[in-house]
Amino acid sequence: MTLSIVIPAHDEEAVIGRCLRALTEGAADGDLDVVVVCNGCKDGTAAAARTAAPGVRVIEIEAASKPRALNAGDAAARGYPRLYVDADVVLDRASVGRLAAVLAAEGALAAAPVMDLDRSGASWPVRAFYDVWTRLPYTREGMIGVGVFGLSSAGRARFGEFPDVIADDGYVRMHFRAEERVRVDDAPVRVKAPATFAGLVAIMTRSRLGGYELERRFPDLVAREQSGKSYGSAAGVVALRPWLWPHAFVYLLVNVIARRRAACQLAKREAYVWERDESSRR
Repeated sequence: MTLSIVIPAHDEEAVIGRCLRALTEGAADGDLDVVVVCNGCKDGTAAAARTAAPGVRVIEIEAASKPRALNAGDAAARGYPRLYVDADVVLDRASVGRLAAVLAAEGALAAAPVMDLDRSGASWPVRAFYDVWTRLPYTREGMIGVGVFGLSSAGRARFGEFPDVIADDGYVRMHFRAEERVRVDDAPVRVKAPATFAGLVAIMTRSRLGGYELERRFPDLVAREQSGKSYGSAAGVVALRPWLWPHAFVYLLVNVIARRRAACQLAKREAYVWERDESSRR
C-alpha cells in the first residue's frame, strides 16, 4: 500500500517546512508518496519544500489556484489511501498512519483528523469566538475546518476533478453522508488560530463565501447535506453555560460581519482575491 499525500501550496515558504517535517519524520523510504504543488508562488515555497523533505516531489504550476493544484497533485499521486493536506497545518506521521488505517479498512470512504486548535498568541476576541465555535455540534461531524481530509480509492471515485470553488473541502464533504465520514479522534492535526480579529474575519468570510458559492452552483448537493443536519442543540450549548454568553456575542458579531462581506464578494466572484489570515503564518 502506497499512501499519497497532496499538498497545495501558494506562497507558503514560512510554513511548508514545519508541515513536511511533521508528515515525513520517521517514514521509511517508499512509505509515503508526498506531492507538493506550488501554485502561482512568488516566494521560495518550492525551495523550502525541497530542503525540508528531499524525498517529496515538488510540482510548480503558474496559476495561483488551489483547485488546479489539487487536480495536478491528483494526476501525479501514485496511490491510495490519499490525503489532501493544507500547507499551514501540522499533521504528524503517527496521525497519518491512523488515518491511513481507517481508510484502508473495507468500506471506509472518507476520513479526517480531529482539530487541535493552537490559540497561543490569539487575541481575546479570537479565543472567545473559538470557545463557542468548537462546541457547536456541526463542527464535530468531521471534515470541517481542519485543513485535512482523506479518501479511499472508492471515496475518490465519488466525484471527478476538483471544480473551481473556494470551499474544496465542503464540496468533497457533500458527496458523503454523515455515516460515511469518519472523524479519527486519535489523529490530531494542529491548526493555528488567527492572532487578530481581522484575520479571523478574513477566514470566516472566505468560509461563508465558499458556502454561498456551493449553494449557487451545487444546490442539490447542498440540500442533501443540510437535510441530514440538526442545529437544534446549538443554542443549548451556550444557554447552559452563562460564562459563554459574552463569547457568544463575539461569535455572532463575527458571523454577521462575515455574512455581509461574503454576500458583497459573491456578487463579484470573478474578481475575488483569496482571503487568508497571515498572522498564523509566522
